[in-house]
Amino acid sequence: MRFYNTLSKHIEEFKENEPGVVRMYVCGPTVYGLIHIGNARPMVVFDALRRYLEYRGYRVIMVQNFTDIDDKIINKSIEFSVDFKDISETFIAEYWRDSMALGVRAPNFSPKTSDFVPEIINAIQNLIAKNHAYVVDGDVYFSVRSFPRYGELSHRSIDELKAGARIDLNEKKRDPLDFALWKSAKPGEPYWKSPWGNGRPGWHIECSVMSTKLLGTTLDIHAGGEDLIFPHHENEKAQSEALTGKTFVKYWLHNGMIKYTGDKMSKSTGNIFLLREALKKYGADALKIFFLSKHYRSPIEFSEEALSSAAKAATRINETFLRFESEFSFAIPKQDSWINEKRSIFIDSLDDDFNTPRALALIFELVNSLNRAMDDGNERDALKIYHLLRREFCPVLGLFDLPERADNRSIEELVKILIDVRAELRAKKQYELSDMIRSKLRKVGIELKDMPQGTTYTFIKEV
Repeated sequence: MRFYNTLSKHIEEFKENEPGVVRMYVCGPTVYGLIHIGNARPMVVFDALRRYLEYRGYRVIMVQNFTDIDDKIINKSIEFSVDFKDISETFIAEYWRDSMALGVRAPNFSPKTSDFVPEIINAIQNLIAKNHAYVVDGDVYFSVRSFPRYGELSHRSIDELKAGARIDLNEKKRDPLDFALWKSAKPGEPYWKSPWGNGRPGWHIECSVMSTKLLGTTLDIHAGGEDLIFPHHENEKAQSEALTGKTFVKYWLHNGMIKYTGDKMSKSTGNIFLLREALKKYGADALKIFFLSKHYRSPIEFSEEALSSAAKAATRINETFLRFESEFSFAIPKQDSWINEKRSIFIDSLDDDFNTPRALALIFELVNSLNRAMDDGNERDALKIYHLLRREFCPVLGLFDLPERADNRSIEELVKILIDVRAELRAKKQYELSDMIRSKLRKVGIELKDMPQGTTYTFIKEV
């Protein structure tokens, strides 16, 4: 198995620290709004990578954080006149709602910055003691020039680096590139007590502390969007290695950005397409096909045409699976050389820097073969292809693992039609028929609620 390592700028053979175990950290969202499909790309890509590592026999321990204290969260809390935790907890819940709808598995650990403040303070104290950090008027800064290897990840020398994203020129700093480990509290802001006064953690130190506390001093894989290479991951690497004296990460993996009219899709620019809107319009499998059809390191140009094409492909594949399940009885095929040959092609593709486009091409090819086998009434070949797709290849990429998802949009449209019919019946005072519709829907797990603004519905578990 080989990955392109951002640190070395080369494709390297993957060798884990502990035999059979992969410790993997993925930078999560700053929770001040609903996530968009730009946020969803690393979710899908690194969920699929985790699944593949498990398929290849590794035990994966995956951590993805939530940044739940940040300037944007504070600004949002001021806007709504609520506590910052009300903002962060609301959007963490919304994140889980969206990630479940997308069919992305939850990581093993999902730490929040606010739960690790004592550990962050302790790490900052140690950096100060090691002369890698200094205090100015209640703020604490990391001294970039105290770490000679700074710039190693982004492949730029200290002298070449200019103040960039999230680096503010500040007269308090000894050097413009120094970055905040601890920020003193402004009036009205949330704060924690520290040896330097009331304040809160800086952005970069939180990931270093949470990842090493949960995964150890050296991670196997650290992943995230390429926009995080500098300054966030560069700063993480510097402060972590300054703190421990050990290699922080063996393999740095970064996905390309989703472009919208040439620019990165982001909340700050406003050129976003919310994930839940995309899920409603195209479905989870279509979005995954859209993301995985490009190599994870390549940028993707946002295109509704491409998403529509992916949705059609997802529908065709779902229909093929449903056809097999309706025409053929369940059985388990014997392993043979043909199955092993296709499995080897699949593994070779994903072993090669996680080449999902090549793996997807094999899946599409096998779907066509499955349809031909069914057309010919060739049950033996159809059974082999179906099981290879349904039980191995598609689940590894997180595709079609929840077949009912493909039907949910149709169900929702049907419910809306029945609600409209029921409204007409009520308007004509045909209450017996309208009540019958409500009763029948409840029996199949759909509960209608008549509200002043109209009728709503929810799916219920117990019927």
